[in-house]
Amino acid sequence: MNNVTTELLGIIGMSFILISFLLNQFQIWKHNSLQYDMANFIGSFLLVIYSIELASLPFTILNLVWAAVSLKDIYLFVKLKKS
Repeated sequence: MNNVTTELLGIIGMSFILISFLLNQFQIWKHNSLQYDMANFIGSFLLVIYSIELASLPFTILNLVWAAVSLKDIYLFVKLKKS
């Protein structure tokens, strides 16, 4: 992957997480809303790719955990919605 693509993935991923954080802080999105968890999952997934490209193990682990927790919350949201 070229440097521009890698940098763009990092910027987009960071933007998703930062925007979801700010919307949560301003009480526009609740921490248990689907939008919040989807934005966090997309952002952390993109940052996993970015951190792998940078060969940054701590950043990769951090974002893998972040993605996994967000994915768990998405699953629970969908599961509860179907009940």
